Amino acid sequence: MSLYLVPDQARVTDPTPYESRLAKAIEQVFGDGGHTLEALVEGLNQIGIISPDGTPWSQESFQVEIARLANSGNGGR
Repeated sequence: MSLYLVPDQARVTDPTPYESRLAKAIEQVFGDGGHTLEALVEGLNQIGIISPDGTPWSQESFQVEIARLANSGNGGR
């Protein structure tokens, strides 16, 4: 039996526009070589992706939001 990963296999619905923008920005930061939390937060702020409360990301706000998305079953706003 062959095992493989199906992208978004745990999702209940399609990603929201917010989730899609955040995911694309995270991929861009990773693609540009940002692999630490500090680099990720800095990269998101440079790209102009703001946190849910409308302020620049901090390491704490990023971790809280990613945990919220992970625990919500589908993520989403």
